[in-house]
Amino acid sequence: MSIKRMDHVGVVVDDLEAAVAFFVELGMERVGGAESVEGAWVDQVVGLEDVHVEVAFVATPDGHSRLELTQFHRPVATTAEPGAPANTQGLRRLMFAVDDLHDTVTRLKAHGGELVGEIAPYEDVFLLCYLRGPSGIIVALAEEIGGATPPR
Repeated sequence: MSIKRMDHVGVVVDDLEAAVAFFVELGMERVGGAESVEGAWVDQVVGLEDVHVEVAFVATPDGHSRLELTQFHRPVATTAEPGAPANTQGLRRLMFAVDDLHDTVTRLKAHGGELVGEIAPYEDVFLLCYLRGPSGIIVALAEEIGGATPPR
């Protein structure tokens, strides 16, 4: 028995519309509208009581990858370490291949994006950077400047 596919990655955010706008600016496509979710079944699934969330999906242009962006209204979401550094254990970043890294960074800065470090070349193959977006999410961006596939 094996898995069929990786369906999506769930990301908890503090401002759903700001997060959607950030990822749409990155080049993802919104899939439907925001959906309000609550009830006994969601309480059972997430192991919390009296859950009320809003959920929105965004997808990559190729349709193969999706993010589920979730804003908790009840109970209020928490964070262990706001602005955690890139070496903190756990899911730390989402990696995206882009056509023009400098343009992408400029556009995302208008949506609250901030460079974690600097834009740097990796040999003569990629330009790379980490950018912190809404709710402290780190996105890694790679522009191919040579002939290789972006790092995974």
